[in-house]
This record gives sequence, C-alpha cells and structure tokens, in this order.
Amino acid sequence: MLIQAARMRSTLSKLSGLFTLLIFPLVLFSQENKFSTYTQDLSGTDLKFDMVAIPAGEFMMGSPENEAGRHPDEGPQHPVKISAFWIGKHEVTWDLFEPFVYKNQEIRLSKIPLTQEVDAMTRPTRPYVDMTWGMGKEGFPAIGMTHYAAVQFCKWLYTRTGIFYRLPTEAEWEYACRAQTKGPYSIVEGSKLDEYAWYSDNSDNKTHLVGSKKPNEWGLYDMHGNVTEWTIDQYKADTYSTYKNTTALNPLVPAETLYPHAVRGGSYEDSASTLRSASRRGSNAEWKKIDPQIPKSNWWLTGGTFVGIRIVRPLVPPTKEEILAYYNREPIADY
Repeated sequence: MLIQAARMRSTLSKLSGLFTLLIFPLVLFSQENKFSTYTQDLSGTDLKFDMVAIPAGEFMMGSPENEAGRHPDEGPQHPVKISAFWIGKHEVTWDLFEPFVYKNQEIRLSKIPLTQEVDAMTRPTRPYVDMTWGMGKEGFPAIGMTHYAAVQFCKWLYTRTGIFYRLPTEAEWEYACRAQTKGPYSIVEGSKLDEYAWYSDNSDNKTHLVGSKKPNEWGLYDMHGNVTEWTIDQYKADTYSTYKNTTALNPLVPAETLYPHAVRGGSYEDSASTLRSASRRGSNAEWKKIDPQIPKSNWWLTGGTFVGIRIVRPLVPPTKEEILAYYNREPIADY
C-alpha cells in the first residue's frame, strides 16, 4: 500500500503541469460574449441542472488581517485573475447524484437504453445505510462522498452529456462566492446572514432544500452553509505566501497526497465565522474513519455528512485526452 501511494505521488508530480493545462486551457477571451447561463439536460431522462456564467475578472483572494474570525491560512490577501467559467447554481442534489451511485436507479429513470460508455461506468460501493442520514433527499444536497467519488461523478456527467464538468479550484470558488463583494460574506449590505445561509444558528443541525435561502449577486445559492463543498486543490495552510506581491493567474495547487483536499463554504453544523467567503478548511482522514460501510468503502464513501459538491465547466474545454487523464487517475487507497 505504501509503495502504491509513493508511486501515485510521483506520477501526480510529473503530471502537475499537464493538470494545470487541463484545468485552465488557453482561454479565448473573445468567446466570453457567447456564453450565458444555461440548463443542462441529461438526455433520455428528466434530470437537469442549472449552470451560471461567471465572467473573467480579478479579485482580492483571502481576508484582510482585521477581519473578524480570520485564520492565518487566509493570508496574505493577494490579487487573483480568473478566466471565465460556469458554476452550478446549486449544490448537487441527491436527485442527480443518486443515479450515479445506483445503476438500477439510473436505468429506471432513463427513457432510452444506457449507452455502452455509461453502462460501463465504475460506480461507488453500494451503501448499506441511508446516506441522507434522514436529513432529506429530493432537492437536498448530496453528502458523504469522498473527493475521488466527487471526481468520478463529474466523469459520469461527462459520459451522459459529452461536456467536461469538474470540481472548482479554491480560487474559482471564492471568486464565484464573493460575486464582486469584499466583506466577510457575499450578502447585500444591510442584510442578515440568516437570509442567505443554513448554519449552526438556524439549521437544526441538518441539511435543507437547496435554493431555499437568498442567492448572492451572481445568482448562486448556498455558497455559505448548508454543505461545505469539495474543490480540486490540495489544501496547504501556507499556499497564499506563494503569491505575495504578485498577481496570481488561475492559481491551483495540484493534489499529490490523499489528504487534505480543500473544502469551502462551511456547512449546516458550522458557526458563522466558518462560512466566510475566505474561510478555508482541509479534509481529514477522520472523516473516513467513521465511514458507515461495513466493510469499509475503499474509495467512495465517507462519514462526512457535512460535505457535498458544486460543479464547474471551463469556458474553453481541454482536449479529450486531457479530460480522460483527469478522470481516470488511479485512486490512492485510503483505509
């Protein structure tokens, strides 16, 4: 197992340059006036989800030193330029995630036979417990997936739509969350956080229907609270020191180890300060130790009832070879 992990780290290191190109292909900015918010249908089903167009721009990433609740890993604050992309209007719900988990359910929902590629998709270990933990299913955020499972869900969407979907980078996530705001939260001045977020003060310690609070200025719901959301990046507490006195262009920290990956946004069980736009957190092996599976799920499931997904689509897609290289990396054993 240790040898496998070492080989995996070596391979990821060699591919880091390719990985960066994959996530941020050469952007033709002249195309930006041709992209807009849209609804993605999954052919042969009634399943659909909304993607919001986010324009290219520049923002200050991180938090100022005088921001209440600030942690050292949020600084130094630094300018970042972001290329245009689409991002999910909502957190991915069980309606969309469950057909990926359960092939039989996908077959039942499909009005036409599955294609060979979709039919051959590798899927999670079948859960032996209710993965919603009684918090709600239809219209509620999907929870309890590992980072690997989140990436494979994106691959499933690719096989269903032919469109490259992935997890956001930390920078993309914060840029989309802020929606050109500069304060601790992306809320309209004079409003209350309760109007925008489910968190420890108002959630009754459970998830809630996505989109049941107010959206930010770019029309994105639940960027604060409900469930915390996976990003692509490896979490490193000192990441921002790399960009001191520079303007970062589409920054990304390629993952070379299983833990920690960066998650953003805070969840229903977190305090208000953890929901701030700049707040960062890394995944932890402890999430896996309470995996509800017996025997343990090797790659797919976690006991993290507070973690979910929001997806991104870059304006200019990578090549098919680069896309498959992203989706088909071997998982690192994590049990």
